[in-house]
Amino acid sequence: MAKCMITLAVLVAGGLGFFFGAAAWSNRAQAVRKVSLEEARIIIEYNSTANDLGFQVFLDGEDWKTLKILDPNGHTIFEVAGKGGFGRLGLTELFFEGAEPLLDEFPLEDLLALFPEGKYKFVGTTVAGDALSGIATLTHAVPAGPSNVTAEVAGNSVVIRWDPVTSPPEGFPDRKIEIVGYQIIVDPFQVTLPGSSTSITVSPEFIESLDAGVHGFEVLAIDASGNQTITESSFTTP
Repeated sequence: MAKCMITLAVLVAGGLGFFFGAAAWSNRAQAVRKVSLEEARIIIEYNSTANDLGFQVFLDGEDWKTLKILDPNGHTIFEVAGKGGFGRLGLTELFFEGAEPLLDEFPLEDLLALFPEGKYKFVGTTVAGDALSGIATLTHAVPAGPSNVTAEVAGNSVVIRWDPVTSPPEGFPDRKIEIVGYQIIVDPFQVTLPGSSTSITVSPEFIESLDAGVHGFEVLAIDASGNQTITESSFTTP
């Protein structure tokens, strides 16, 4: 009888140990939360005037410590980790762009092959040890640069005009283009207009602040995918 009681006690103790061990593991598992990035983007920016093209990445999330990006084939294409103060406090936003080779020197087909269309996964950890993730879709739908860009100067008034963009540039992948906006930049003046716009009058107060001479500006066509194309031009103030 005593032997049976000892055996039972061992079994009970073992069972309790397993129970509490499993409970502790469960609590640890539940402690690791899954957090989504507030924003994750990867886009193409093409400069139709300079004929160069690059890829840009933007992400926004709270207190992340490590992050890497995987392409649609599962290959890691970018990886970063906060160290020192950034490792302890964490980071929030991140923006970067790759080099922008001239397409005369780096063929478009080869460049696009480095960044295939599809879903790019953003994975990482927060300072609290939570799992961080996000997904961004890259497409090769690149809009043509705005054409017939003009700037009419009359006193302190400048009206910039352009033709609407409806297709990709010649030689680019044949994709549907849907322009959702045009961005006009006359540094440091910058404004984004609806996709139906074809002109803008630059603020007379801003024009008055400029020195006499030549001033460069850009008109960007922005596709629904986020991809954008720049056309450069200039105007002269007296």
